[in-house]
Amino acid sequence: MTELRIGPDREVTLHFAIKLDSGDLVDTTFDKRPATFRIGDGNLLPGFELALYGLKAGDKRALPIAPEQGFGRPNPQNVQVMPRSQFEGMELSEGLLVIFNDAASSEMPGIVKAFDDRQVTVDFNHPLAGRELTFEVEILEVKPV
Repeated sequence: MTELRIGPDREVTLHFAIKLDSGDLVDTTFDKRPATFRIGDGNLLPGFELALYGLKAGDKRALPIAPEQGFGRPNPQNVQVMPRSQFEGMELSEGLLVIFNDAASSEMPGIVKAFDDRQVTVDFNHPLAGRELTFEVEILEVKPV
């Protein structure tokens, strides 16, 4: 019998680590319980899932993930300049994470990029947008669903 390989209609249990091209660790399960998900369930970005296709239990890989397959390229339209008055009573600093609610009451995190007495520049791009990543995986189990 052939070993099941990762693809559509599969449940995968794995350990993973996401690293920046500098080697800095972004996230990992190697020091805790492994992750289990169904291919296509939305738990992994499609580019991360596609990188796993064809792997089987026991495989270990370091997979490069380009920005287009990861968190995308930064969108200049996601950088907003806002009046300082919207930050009344807040002690601002560059790199500060701020949370806003959009019209649908969903939380939108942004990073303060610059500020002065009149305005604040906030970047709403994902912090990993534009970054080359390495997706290290150890496949523990592949099952049909």
